[in-house]
Amino acid sequence: MDRKLVFITGASSGIGQALAWRFHQAGWSLALAARRTGEIQAWAQRQGIAADRYAVYEADVAVTDSIVAAGRRCVETQGVPDVVIANAGISIGVDTAIRDDLDVLARIYATNNIGLAATFHPFLGPMTARGSGRLVGIGSVAGIRGLPGHGGYCSSKAAVISYCESLRGELRSSGVRVVTICPGYVDTPLTRENRYSMPFLMSAEAFADRAFRTIEAGRSYRVIPWQMGVVAKLLRLLPNALFDRVLAGRPRKHRQAASS
Repeated sequence: MDRKLVFITGASSGIGQALAWRFHQAGWSLALAARRTGEIQAWAQRQGIAADRYAVYEADVAVTDSIVAAGRRCVETQGVPDVVIANAGISIGVDTAIRDDLDVLARIYATNNIGLAATFHPFLGPMTARGSGRLVGIGSVAGIRGLPGHGGYCSSKAAVISYCESLRGELRSSGVRVVTICPGYVDTPLTRENRYSMPFLMSAEAFADRAFRTIEAGRSYRVIPWQMGVVAKLLRLLPNALFDRVLAGRPRKHRQAASS
């Protein structure tokens, strides 16, 4: 039986790993890309995933040629995926007054934005030629309004949302769907160091299940969980003066060099 194939970046932990497991449970074959391939192999073995059900590709999404080459290897080895999920991303606090943080900002954009486009690139032509496929961009509720100390992450995720919206329009008549998913707070290694409250925090497994159903349905945009979508819309409607007052004193995201 020919199985459907999903290609996932950032599959060594967190949301990427949870998505991989959810697709595996649904009978899909897996193409998993990450820098830490040993962790993916160890995880797949612990889960008892048969060797013919997955392949691992070493790639750094912040290096364009690296992730493009991984995508091309996937096509050559496993065929053209039915779904591609650009999940890999980083979240680091930045302070524009600090010179080193400009380099951090560049790394965030290289990973979260250029890396997302580079993830899609090798599959776009083959999917269009076939007339089907789904390209999934993982945005964030943080991309809807800018949060103090989160300038790098918020702006990068705002760019993910806009980029996917543009790409969706470009591919409208091609048969290839673009799906934008914006997580709220998900319990992953990325969020566990946050020093502020995280309303409606959900497990990676719960998020992956809802994301899977969203992708299967081919929906163009969804915030998960829906409660965070309501919060995001309310924040978007707040006048700037009130928004700034609400966020005043909120702890900032950890900077790369920060120890506290």
